[in-house]
Amino acid sequence: MHIFDILSQDGPSLSFEFFPPRTQESSDALYEVIAELEPYQPSFVSVTYGAGGTTRDLTHDLVLRIKETTGIPPVPHLTCIGHTEAEIDAILTRYANAGVSNILALRGDPPRDQPNYDRSNDDFKYASDLVAFIKQFNASGRHPDPRGFGIGVAGFPEGHPATPNRVLEMEYMKAKCDAGADYICTQLFFDNHDFFDYRERCQIAGIDIPIIAGIMPVTSVKGMRRMAELAEGARYPAKLLRALERANGNQESVERIGIHYAAQQCHELLDAGVDGIHFYTLNKSKATREIYANLGLSQAPA
Repeated sequence: MHIFDILSQDGPSLSFEFFPPRTQESSDALYEVIAELEPYQPSFVSVTYGAGGTTRDLTHDLVLRIKETTGIPPVPHLTCIGHTEAEIDAILTRYANAGVSNILALRGDPPRDQPNYDRSNDDFKYASDLVAFIKQFNASGRHPDPRGFGIGVAGFPEGHPATPNRVLEMEYMKAKCDAGADYICTQLFFDNHDFFDYRERCQIAGIDIPIIAGIMPVTSVKGMRRMAELAEGARYPAKLLRALERANGNQESVERIGIHYAAQQCHELLDAGVDGIHFYTLNKSKATREIYANLGLSQAPA
């Protein structure tokens, strides 16, 4: 299903994110999670793409398996660092031939084993260049859907880690939209004020495409610290930190607090007319299922 059709339906979209498994054991575990979440009828599921294309084939395999064995529209991530135009064209062709309707277009990160990676020879310097390339692919008529791929891009309510100048950040965001992006899916955030401010700044910049909010419940203190490193400065509000401190290291209490906090975020976002909520699942289902139950969402099974 094309993203235009998904986002034109009544009510906000509700979607999940998975990362491709690397072993048979983790693959089996992931498909148990997908089986547990499929009855919730997500609007779509996205599949991540490793830095520098390190999970290219794993991402493709998972996307096709989801498409062929479930009723959920898959949205593969696609990054351009380290890829040539010919390589990106080949990836788009494979997805088009498989009937995949949407792409999340990202600049991405260089491989972790190449900290001094030189981007001067890359065919794509920015995510906006990748968006424009996908639009050219769409215009070629090589996708079975005459609309071509629906194109998503990333948004950063807490600010892009590589662009501390937030005025410049919005100029880059506008460039991605002007290049042909159809919707924005934000990185995770823990303070809804950051999202509401970001949404308003998009409006001021003349960005009028749907903005889907990225939510990830805290389920462990170790995971929270790890996410702060990966997200390069994810901000945890004091009220969340105080609640976690009261848990005194009890894992069950930490998980319950994190799920309750994320559910409250979702309540407020839904009340404020959010276009959609995207759950970063970390390939687990419990937290997402409990948030659905807390929200009383109609998609949840009886």
